[in-house]
Amino acid sequence: MWRADGCTAARYLGPALSSGAVRKGRGNLANLLRRRLLHPVFQPIASLEDGSIYAHEALIRGPEGTALHTPDRLLHAAELEDLNFQFESQCVLVAMEQWGDLREAGRLFLNISADALMGAIRHCELDGLISLASQLGISPRMLVLEITEYERVADMDRLALAVQEVRAAGVALALDDFGDGRSSLRLWSQIKPEFVKIDKYFTKAISQHGDKLKTIQALQQIAAIFGTALIAEGIETEDELRVLRDLGIPYGQGYLLGRPAHLPRTQIEPKARVTLRDRMVSVFPEMRRAASAGSISRLAVIKAPHITRATTNDELAQLFFEHPKLHSVAVVDDARPVAIINRSAFMNEYSKLYYREIWGHKPCLKHANLEPRVIERNHSVDDLVGILTSDDQRYLVDGFIVTHNGRYEGMGTGEQLVRSVTETRIEAARHANPLTFLPGNIPISQHIERLLASGVEFVACYADLNHFKPFNDQYGYWRGDEMIRLLAGLCQAHCDPRRDFVGHVGGDDFILLYQSDNWQAQCEAIIAEFAHQARALFDDAAREAGGIQAEDRHGVSRFFPLTTLSIGAVIVNHNEFTNAEEVASVAARAKHDAKTSEQGLQIRANQGMLLAPV
Repeated sequence: MWRADGCTAARYLGPALSSGAVRKGRGNLANLLRRRLLHPVFQPIASLEDGSIYAHEALIRGPEGTALHTPDRLLHAAELEDLNFQFESQCVLVAMEQWGDLREAGRLFLNISADALMGAIRHCELDGLISLASQLGISPRMLVLEITEYERVADMDRLALAVQEVRAAGVALALDDFGDGRSSLRLWSQIKPEFVKIDKYFTKAISQHGDKLKTIQALQQIAAIFGTALIAEGIETEDELRVLRDLGIPYGQGYLLGRPAHLPRTQIEPKARVTLRDRMVSVFPEMRRAASAGSISRLAVIKAPHITRATTNDELAQLFFEHPKLHSVAVVDDARPVAIINRSAFMNEYSKLYYREIWGHKPCLKHANLEPRVIERNHSVDDLVGILTSDDQRYLVDGFIVTHNGRYEGMGTGEQLVRSVTETRIEAARHANPLTFLPGNIPISQHIERLLASGVEFVACYADLNHFKPFNDQYGYWRGDEMIRLLAGLCQAHCDPRRDFVGHVGGDDFILLYQSDNWQAQCEAIIAEFAHQARALFDDAAREAGGIQAEDRHGVSRFFPLTTLSIGAVIVNHNEFTNAEEVASVAARAKHDAKTSEQGLQIRANQGMLLAPV
């Protein structure tokens, strides 16, 4: 493949091109290989920290204007003509020859399939590649073999041994298109490559997909363990680039940074340079919409003894005597719960006259509820809420049986179930509000911390409804929820999702974190549109009167105007604040001042005060 028996790159092509397959081949690709008509183009790999060019990947092309110009057509032809090995040989060699002629000093990524790499090692041809690199003035430490199609390899251990020889020669390794192969995670662990390229599926529209973002965050954790640098492929938009930069992905590749070209680039595209220099902090997609509440993580379980179908009434009574706090007992058949017996109901029967003499030695199953409430440890919160609100409320008396993977684990009470669901809902609400699905306290704080760390100037707005409690008391919580959802929708409508963050603290309190320059106009629009649209939630009499008669917090009946909105705004300079709590506290004070002064919008700038009535 790369035998070192001459002094020019052309000499190295001899062994690969003189094989019978190419010499006798009559296909179009065989003709291209004989005539050495393949040529490389180079696509930049850039640092996402400062925008500098870190390396180039050599990509192969056929003659322009022909059917075999594009790489997919070339690969398909190699497969059809059974010239995979010869085709890859020429691809690597012409790329190195061109790179050597250009006298480029940066790193060069060369694609090679796992099969071709193992074949080269097997035939002891790695030395030829290293010798060729030396004669072309290319340091082996500037070469990166980018392994492709590794998911087809049956013997991963053999491939791992092959790459040890590559690394011993000073050549670095990369895995291509990670996330698109069935065995790639194992291979990453075995060979610990210097670079892993994240498949473009995870990059495409990452600013809109929280699941993709979380996947890349998981890959970052793996990369940290193995000491691997990640390269995000397929970057095509400014939003994608900004999110990947803010995630801390070190390198990127894609059309936005630079398309493949005959000559290596000295700079990435101007649009990409502007984006990377822009201090605007991206809004991570999983923060804009909530995930589901998930599963119960702290379901209380009583490690209670259980009985079988054959347990007698006397034996069950003795069990209850020995465990006076046991409210119910599970009937278990081969680790699988089949029924539940309530203590009070059973003991009422057992204490009756002559019951022990007649029924004491007979099975207790006649007292069992054969349709017990069984809850799996990883039951979703939504399912458990369905249990709490269902017509069947026997769990309040009998309790419920807890299983793990379908096997009996213990007992629980109705009170414990309610407490577990409540605690889980409260914890989930800290991440995402269940009413509006907007980010809760934790992601709000995280985004403020990111803004402070970036040094960018932003505006923190705290929005709160005026006279909401009387409205909620008068019309009920269903209409109260409708009003809160109205406010949530207006906040989102008047925020740029790429620049601005909307969070729901709870109740009728919202946080808006603006990086947009027109934030004040947007806040004023929210206030005005809310005042107009909220009128529809009142009845005709209230709209005509301009408010409602209701009790205040002290139980005194008085007149309340129609519900309106107040917003307190703080212009945040990162030098004046050290953490998210300080920002939220000052914004809350500005909101309080806006409510008490009956001004729609109140702005704090540089610790001073400016009133902006609406």
